[in-house]
Amino acid sequence: MKKAKSTTIEVKGMAIAIQSQRAGDFICLTDIARFKDPVRTDYLIGNWLRNRNTIEFLGIWEQLNNPDFNPIEFDGIRIQAGLNSFILTAKQWVEKTGAIGIVSQAGRYGGTYAHKDIAFEFASWVSVEFKLYLIKEFQRLKEDESQRLSLAWNLHATIEQLLVLANIEGMNAEFIHMALPQRDRLKRLNEIAIRQMQVLTAGSAARRLGEANKEKMP
Repeated sequence: MKKAKSTTIEVKGMAIAIQSQRAGDFICLTDIARFKDPVRTDYLIGNWLRNRNTIEFLGIWEQLNNPDFNPIEFDGIRIQAGLNSFILTAKQWVEKTGAIGIVSQAGRYGGTYAHKDIAFEFASWVSVEFKLYLIKEFQRLKEDESQRLSLAWNLHATIEQLLVLANIEGMNAEFIHMALPQRDRLKRLNEIAIRQMQVLTAGSAARRLGEANKEKMP
């Protein structure tokens, strides 16, 4: 499986990790929780998951985005949500319901990640102000990525067009050397240019599709 693309944004002085994968952009809940309590991040996430409104939101999100979501297990969790004895971790939520909107990762760069829709909801619970800044920085990140991608494709297309022009100039010199009449020479050069530009356009479209599919791969 392809490793998720990772990046970091700064929100109110906090570094927030983001992973882009096939299912979308996942934001680190652990990093968001550090804004409120830098030590007890798991405790904060657990408290948020105990909330009945949170369970309702997560359940609706999964039903909209996850065909393999387990509604029976979800109903059992929803009934218990809000009780003093109710405890739920992100790992338990995923294991019991087959949820895909929240992911727990171990290791040096581990933590609890959630799809951006869910992460924004958690950020609102932590701090409405922090949520607004998080959304703003996330949008800035996506705009920067879009601009870089556009510049890269424009540069690539320009290089290919220059190569086509260089090839046409070479063919023109060869036709002159062959003493081909100007009218015939221009006609053949025009035909060659049209064919090469068609190939160029088709190739660029195929590469765009290929890059888009790579970004969606897990």
